[in-house]
Amino acid sequence: MTPRQNSTPETQSVERIEDVDVATEMQGSFLEYAYSVIYSRALPDARDGLKPVQRRILYQMSEMGLRPDRGHVKSARVVGEVMGKLHPHGDTAIYDALVRMAQAFTLRVPLIDGHGNFGSLDDGPAAARYTEARLAATALAMTEGLDEDVVDFVPNYDNQLTQPEVLPAAYPNLLVNGASGIAVGMATNMAPHNLIEVVGAARHLLAHPDATLDDLMEFVPGPDLPSGGTIAGLSGVRDAYATGRGSFKTRAKVRVESITARKTGLIITELPYLVGPEKVIEKIKDGVNAKKISGISDVTDLTDRTNGLRLVIGIKTGFSPDAVLEQLYRLTPLEDSFNINAVALVDGGPRTLGLRELLVVYVEHRVLVVTRRSRFRLDRRRERLHLVEGLLVAILDIDEVIQVIRTSDETEQARTRLMDVFDLTHVQAEYILELRLRRLTKFSRIELEAERDKLKAEIAELETLLASDARIRSLVSDELAEIADRFGTPRRTLLTEAKPSIAGAAAKRAAAILEVADAPCRVYLSATGRIARVDLVARDEDAPAAPVRQRRRSKHDALLSTLDTTSRTEIGAVTNRGRLVRFSPVDLPVLPETSVQLGAGVKVGDYLALSDRGEKVLAIVSLTSDQSIALGTRQGIVKRVATGAYPSRPDFEVIALKKGDEVVGAVQGAETDELVFVATDAQLLRFPAASVRPQGCPAGGMAGINLGADAMVIHFTSIPADQRDEVVVATVATGSETLLGTDPGTAKVSAFDEFPAKGRATGGVRAQRFLKGEDALALAWVGRDPLAVGSDGSARTLPEPGAKRDASGTPLDAVIGAIGTTIA
Repeated sequence: MTPRQNSTPETQSVERIEDVDVATEMQGSFLEYAYSVIYSRALPDARDGLKPVQRRILYQMSEMGLRPDRGHVKSARVVGEVMGKLHPHGDTAIYDALVRMAQAFTLRVPLIDGHGNFGSLDDGPAAARYTEARLAATALAMTEGLDEDVVDFVPNYDNQLTQPEVLPAAYPNLLVNGASGIAVGMATNMAPHNLIEVVGAARHLLAHPDATLDDLMEFVPGPDLPSGGTIAGLSGVRDAYATGRGSFKTRAKVRVESITARKTGLIITELPYLVGPEKVIEKIKDGVNAKKISGISDVTDLTDRTNGLRLVIGIKTGFSPDAVLEQLYRLTPLEDSFNINAVALVDGGPRTLGLRELLVVYVEHRVLVVTRRSRFRLDRRRERLHLVEGLLVAILDIDEVIQVIRTSDETEQARTRLMDVFDLTHVQAEYILELRLRRLTKFSRIELEAERDKLKAEIAELETLLASDARIRSLVSDELAEIADRFGTPRRTLLTEAKPSIAGAAAKRAAAILEVADAPCRVYLSATGRIARVDLVARDEDAPAAPVRQRRRSKHDALLSTLDTTSRTEIGAVTNRGRLVRFSPVDLPVLPETSVQLGAGVKVGDYLALSDRGEKVLAIVSLTSDQSIALGTRQGIVKRVATGAYPSRPDFEVIALKKGDEVVGAVQGAETDELVFVATDAQLLRFPAASVRPQGCPAGGMAGINLGADAMVIHFTSIPADQRDEVVVATVATGSETLLGTDPGTAKVSAFDEFPAKGRATGGVRAQRFLKGEDALALAWVGRDPLAVGSDGSARTLPEPGAKRDASGTPLDAVIGAIGTTIA
């Protein structure tokens, strides 16, 4: 130390300068800082699962009376009270901790009931002056009993007030809500769990102190995250429960749905813990722009407060939704990793704890809390009993008590004389002196005697409880069960043993199979307006063929059109408006080969997004076949569309229709086929397809059948030359004045060979003789193996084949809505 004088003569000051070793000073200062951060800021206490700032917030709000049954107060007021009295580390840290305890997506059991904007996974909260808060009911369970000497109190930062060293914690908050924090040289990160499961494990440990980890995991199989989702793979969870360190994968909950009839999408309803939808959308867009993610057409966020989270990811046509989802798991936060590092304070020092150790620390804490509470209650009841017994002595001889007091010169003399005369203690005598005269009634005596008996019973019960460790542990267990009943909720997170997302070489192989394979398939269009596909697989030639026709007949599946193609080949749908709509069957519902049945598939109008309700699909055709498409219209026009002349547009006209006309039939066939018209006046015309010259799409066709007055075409088709012997003609006649759908009418089925061929543009021959009251055909159909159905798709019975060409029909039992075939 070297003294040094200032140059000013009037005053002199002496400075003390000490030489210290910088390394020693830095080491000491750093250790003090590290200890302060570890103990006073970053790590939770293993007993109540709270960091100091969280504990101080809950305690101060309890002292302010901010109970769930009272109104909210400004968060800024809470922050000010906590900062001024208990936590002098800045309002930002206090408000951040308060907000976290109010967020249902952060804590499994929120402790603060917030009012206002407390933020979301993608946005921060409003300022403290705009939000309001009060304690949640679960927070009361954390602070309950503080006035009963259940925990030690320590001085605050300026030694003017006291605060609890730890909260009573009626449930294992550290396991239920988890924790995260970064200290100096260490950190903690713990996952939330289900309250009911954790309480079950704690109760089992109370009853069986020697319980193993496997025993406890029967109750706590894994974390239960506030956001739900799925945990893929449980080996890391067990490692964390055994050693305090481990990791697991969390995945979003995703299902594949049809967004529209023609488009498939991935519907995300739950995300991994602390992952927001905006972050997911941003990562998907980045992946698509960088060409790392393929097969995605769009991403739409339909999240709202009513229905919760809903992200819709559209899948491009031809891509496998499962393969696209695997990409998203690998490259976006739809799959996230959670690392457990269970570090908490035990006896003032940091320790890494497994599941069993965490439960043991909590159970011991709770047993001590209940023991201290019971002792406190026992002492209070003994003190009260002592006073009640003194009062009863005074009331029994109240006149003498009054006389002793009146004849005393001062209070101290009166107290001493009461103690001597009535054998009272100092406390009892003092209490009698302060007694109000209104207590000296008959009813007061009865009440005091009842209170005395009740106090004695409670004292005996508490003494019995404190004398038995087993009784205390049983009481703790019962209180935990009550907490679970009050605040417990079902598990949200699904636990699976699914493998994590693929990587490396496996990822490259997955990218190669993103698109659906171009496999052979058969597309069906039913008479009820539904479309589906069946994937065709090679069948063992030695295996017996299934009785397809009989099985399908029992399923009521009348087919209008079938086409063998491949799943990725573009084909066309011809409508009654004369349009051809291009589409690929890759997104059609896939049915088992033998299950083409009523209600199967999807409505073809929805799948093709036909905007005009009156537009109907009549047939499905190949765009690569060398066979032309033949069309027949209601006004008797016929046209064969030249092959190879189809425009590349998504949809285009294949015939120029006259006003009021529409297509009634479309079929793809060869020049050797025969074209067939059937009109409402029961005229059937068959003529060679070769007599119709193929035309380009803009052409309007040529005369096909010469119609009679008021007649119109109701059926048009093409019959291959090699199938004529198997083809039949089915017709249904009814009266034009009959209300539609009320009269079943009459029907007949005749062999196609019964009808002679005529030239194009002639009138044809009669197909059915009308009975009295009949004047038109309601339905007609030409083909193999006919099947009639009602408007609802249910089967209808047709007469047996063999009727003469111009014979009259047989009455029907029910109205027929459509006729198709059962042959695929």
